[in-house]
Amino acid sequence: MQLLIIGTLGGQLTAATKIAMDRGAGVIYAENVNDALKVLRSGRGADLIMIDVNLDIGALIERLQAERIHVPVVACGTETNARAAVEAIRAGAKEYIPLPPDPELIAAVLGAVANDQSDIIYRDDAMAAVVRLAEQVAPSEASVLITGESGTGKEVLARHVHRKSNRSNKTFVSVNCAAIPENLLESELFGHEKGAFTGAIARRIGKFEEADGGTLLLDEISEMDVRLQAKLLRAIQERVIDRVGGTRPVPVNIRILATSNRDLAEEVRGGRFREDLLYRLNVVNLKIPPLRLRPADISELAHHFMRKYSKINGVPEREINAEARRALMSNPWPGNVRELENTMHRAVLLGADDEIGPEAILTPDGSPANSGGFLGAGDPAAHAALAAQAVTRTMVGRTVAEVEQDLILDTLDHCLGNRTHAAKILGISIRTLRNKLNQYSDDGAQIPAPGEARHAGY
Repeated sequence: MQLLIIGTLGGQLTAATKIAMDRGAGVIYAENVNDALKVLRSGRGADLIMIDVNLDIGALIERLQAERIHVPVVACGTETNARAAVEAIRAGAKEYIPLPPDPELIAAVLGAVANDQSDIIYRDDAMAAVVRLAEQVAPSEASVLITGESGTGKEVLARHVHRKSNRSNKTFVSVNCAAIPENLLESELFGHEKGAFTGAIARRIGKFEEADGGTLLLDEISEMDVRLQAKLLRAIQERVIDRVGGTRPVPVNIRILATSNRDLAEEVRGGRFREDLLYRLNVVNLKIPPLRLRPADISELAHHFMRKYSKINGVPEREINAEARRALMSNPWPGNVRELENTMHRAVLLGADDEIGPEAILTPDGSPANSGGFLGAGDPAAHAALAAQAVTRTMVGRTVAEVEQDLILDTLDHCLGNRTHAAKILGISIRTLRNKLNQYSDDGAQIPAPGEARHAGY
């Protein structure tokens, strides 16, 4: 856990620093926003920023976004700074911590950041076998390819491999190859020199250098352009990289992990992925089963997410009653763990009684579980028959384009407008999804914004 503290607040942040260090966090200090950006550009990454509320938080967040540096920001100030606290939240800060610092509050914030990155919850034997293999290969230097459907927890498993490795005391850096435009991904990975291209206002250290000594995760690597794959192959083979606009190679010492929700062998056959790169990455393959094949994990994860979101939303923990458990177990969970997490978050907010019942377990179309949207887990024949009827009712007489549009928009609703998650579930690139949404918007369709959905059930 690496913490970047910006400002002083008359020495109050020094006390917060000591508390954070006592809790095991590494701390970097910067006097102002400009110094903080220099720290981040230099490759000394941070998992969390705590900043004096009197500094220009809006400018910090704007510049972080402009330079594609993704770090949560927490504002800190004295308890009398109510107006400044409100303005900090409006500017984009995730939280406001009053000072003098409360040790338990600081610990809770650090714990929330660490837990979001590290939880691996499982009980099913199928998942246990994958975790055992992950822990067996973790101490090695071998590249690992983690595959599985969208939402199965590939990044969570990658972080587990890092924690069990000999590099666990070094940095873990993740880059989502699907979420970064192709023309910017090279700079994101390898960094750039000042003036290398329009907008390169200063030297920026890329993810390879940021992860030096530690682990680099290339998330959804199948989305990477073939031309950039050649440069990636050289970096993995020779352990040197070239910054964009640079004049000399830079050595790096990293371990590579990669994830994909696609069949990379099929991508190779289609000419979309380099065969030699696949061999380099796929020294060990960890294949995560979909949630529907891990029934014991459904119950375990449902209770975990119920406890998590009860705490976050300040509501008491409740039991999941028998009918709700049956509804959870009967769902095929096409969105896997991510879909289950969203479902339990809604259930925590919608449950009105002392226990969570089936009326709070919503199907992907927003209807309650007891309305027929979820089927009995023990009746596969009925499941198949009703599924066939649904296909007949909703698809016959319609064009492929119409069905595709409904599928894309319904998936986006289910993901509460999150483009990256929707693209992963649909198995398409983020660029393809954006192009489709722009087309639908031009045709007059309602497109949900991030954090929103078209239907009230979401």
